[in-house]
Amino acid sequence: MNKHQTTQDQTDNHSTLCPSGRPEIEDSRVFGIVTGTAEQPQVNYLKKTIPLDEELLSQTQAVTPTEVFRIASPCQANKCVHFDGQDCRLAMRVADQLPHVTEALPPCAIRRDCRWWKQEGKSACMRCPQILTDNYHPTELEVQVSGDPRGHLSH
Repeated sequence: MNKHQTTQDQTDNHSTLCPSGRPEIEDSRVFGIVTGTAEQPQVNYLKKTIPLDEELLSQTQAVTPTEVFRIASPCQANKCVHFDGQDCRLAMRVADQLPHVTEALPPCAIRRDCRWWKQEGKSACMRCPQILTDNYHPTELEVQVSGDPRGHLSH
């Protein structure tokens, strides 16, 4: 499979996960914890995903859940502004425009079902640790990549 090419099973919302998911989407799961600074965020990946439930959400009351967690949600496909009917344009821009931030493929509990991995492969994974779903201090490049003037990387 070449870059930017998907297969039929990748468009199945139930098995394909968005690694820049929203907490309000049903069946969302936490797969990483955001650490680092606002200028240089870093995701520490969990060995296993954790269901995002009310108890876990209550622990983030001082901030938004996406400031603390990397969340995987079922891909919303045509309901998402980044989806072009076949591919995730956000995954394309992340893989094509952001610098890689790791030399080795990071461990990831969602890789098997991740839309970005299925679509862009290792290129997306090498950039994933720097991704913030809601970035409140984006650089010009992050705004460009997000396609959102606020720099947010979500639907």
